[in-house]
This record gives sequence, structure tokens and C-alpha cells, in this order.
Amino acid sequence: MKFRKLGPVLRFCCASALVASPVAPQSISGLSEKEVVVGSCSALQGPSSALGKQTVAGAKAYFALINDEGGVHGRKLRLIALDDSYDPSKTQGCFDQLMAEKVFALGFFVGTPTAVKYLPLADENKIPLVGLFTGAQILYEPLRHWVINVRASYYDETREQVDGMWNTLGYKKIGVIYPDDAFGSAVLDGVKEALKAHEAEPSGLASYQRQTAKVEAAIAGVRAANPQAVVVVGPPNTVAPIVKQAHAAGWKPLFLTVSFVGTEELIAQAGSDADGMVVTQVVPPYYLTDLKTVALYRRTLAQYAPSERPNFVGLEGFVDAMVLVEGLKRAGKELTREGLIRGIESMHQFDIGLGPQLKLNYSAKDHKGFDHVIPSVIRGGRPVPFTDWASVSPK
Repeated sequence: MKFRKLGPVLRFCCASALVASPVAPQSISGLSEKEVVVGSCSALQGPSSALGKQTVAGAKAYFALINDEGGVHGRKLRLIALDDSYDPSKTQGCFDQLMAEKVFALGFFVGTPTAVKYLPLADENKIPLVGLFTGAQILYEPLRHWVINVRASYYDETREQVDGMWNTLGYKKIGVIYPDDAFGSAVLDGVKEALKAHEAEPSGLASYQRQTAKVEAAIAGVRAANPQAVVVVGPPNTVAPIVKQAHAAGWKPLFLTVSFVGTEELIAQAGSDADGMVVTQVVPPYYLTDLKTVALYRRTLAQYAPSERPNFVGLEGFVDAMVLVEGLKRAGKELTREGLIRGIESMHQFDIGLGPQLKLNYSAKDHKGFDHVIPSVIRGGRPVPFTDWASVSPK
């Protein structure tokens, strides 16, 4: 550890340079002797903009901290954050603009429908893409050499949900309300896979038009199956209306959703109707400051972005930035894009300061950092982590 303006700053051990042969920085886009340029495409505008803004805010805060500490091997980090509005039709334009900006690497992207478009572009252009705010299985299978994800998958999250309800609560009838897009399909597949392990299938399925609150038909369709619990899939601007409308109609099963919802934004939009909902998280609560990285996140945010409130999404962006920076450190002074990938692949059981269950474990055959999921239940407008599913009951 080293004491600086912000108190203890996590210092990671850097492996020796992993690049086989030196390459002049001037010959690599987005790289100079003084700077590394990283590009991001996320939802900075539109109904899901809170997710993109919070992700980028967390990443930018960590970059600012590292820059004040001297950068990485003497190079400062610069993030170019562009908007794709969580709209697949805008992905090619956003990617092309980043390529025109000559970025060295990509990071801090948001969403499954957009990720589906970006993944092959990263592969085709042989540019590292580190940290995506989505747990869709397409990020992990098949292995993509240029794509590094940090968070646990939607399969991990839905397995935790289904097993907890099935084994502890005795819930056998589980429905799903999901958007008609790649995100909805990814989570639905996770629920189906988890139920398959119990020789069961979802009880009541209905989709709704993505990015809209036209959910009445979906609610009625799943309600007719009388499930004990319902996994509601979507960003906060669609999950909140679903829960509010269901409660207003007198329907109150146990509602659950995955981490993509952005818990704080869900609470802000759903109000008291969010109480009792279960949200699986992929990073610890942002108020558990006994964890070194959570404490560092809060200090850094207070220093560099004092108008930003701590939240799960911002913490995840912060952690994604930590992974990218650690990869840069391990790649050494003679930096290349391939060196960055190999630097991240060299992290085995790497303690990043989020507790013993959240250690990064990468390899040349595995680009998924975490497997651990933290279930939480919203109580009194606050997400509360739990370990015993017996403590959860419908509102």
C-alpha cells in the first residue's frame, strides 16, 4: 500500500512484461509515450441512460486516481465515452467513431442487444474490449480472444435465484416476463437452464416490446399461470412499470430481477413497490466499506466526482477499470494490444479487494473474471444482501 491524497490506494503487483518483442508506441493506435486512449460506447442518453452514465462515472473516477498517481508506466489514461443509447441500430456508428478516434482499447460497454453487435467488431479489428455491463452467455461461449468480461453471468445469477427458491422456499412455479430482445432471451435461457436442473420448466412466459412500458398483456399472460415467483427482465425503466402495475392490480408474487436493472434506479422509479424484490448482484453493496475496494471506490468518487452517488453500477464500472489497468501494468512498458490481453490472462485467483469470494481468475481459455453472485432484497428502499433464502417472502 501507498499513502496518498485519498488514503490507502490499492497497489497491485505487476508481472514482468509479457510482450515478446518491443513495438514502438507510435505504431499503435491510441498509444503514445505519454498516453493510452480507451473508448467506450454505452447508454448516455435515452431511457436507460442511468446505466451508462453510472458505469462511465465509475471508470472515469478510477482513471483519474491512477493518473494522479503517475499513470501506468508513465502513461496517463484518457477515456473517450460515446453514446449508443442502448440501441443496437447505433452500435456500428459508435464503433466506427471510436475507430476514427484511434483508441488503443475498448471498455465499459452496456447491454446485451448492443454487445451482440460489438463483440464481432472487436474480434475483426483485433482490439481489446474489457468490461461489459451484461452477463449474457454469448460473452463467454465461445471464447473470444479480444473480449474480457469481469462480472458473473446471467446463468450464474438465475441459478442462484432458482436454486434458492426451489431448495429453500419450496417454490416450484416460476414465471418470466422478459423484453423481446437479446437481453430478454439471455436471462430467459438462464432461468430455463436452472429449472432444467430440477427437471422443470418456467410456469408462465410472456414478452414485451423492449424499452417500452407496454406491459399489460405480459403481466396478464404470466399471472394467468399463477406462479409463486416471477423473474422480471429489463432495465429499470421497464421493470419498475411492470412491478407497479402488477401491484396495482393486486398481484404480488415474489418478484426477482438480475443485476442489470441498476438497483438504485429501480428503487427511484418504482418507489415502495420495489420493496420485497430480490435483485442478484455481481459486486458487493457499495456501502460495505470494510471491503478495501468498496472503500476506495467511495473515496475516489468523493474526490473526483462528488456529484455522483455511490451505486452498484458505478462500483462495477470502477472494478472493470481496475481490471483494465492491472492488465496494462502487467503488459509492461512496451505495450501492445496482445500484451494487454495476456496481462489480464495472467491473473489467477487475484484478490482485487472485494472479499474472498470475489477473486479474479482468468486464463487463455477463460475470459470470465468472477463467478460469485450476491442475492439482495430491497427493504425500506435499500438493497440488503442475504445468505438465507428463508428470509425472503413476497410483499
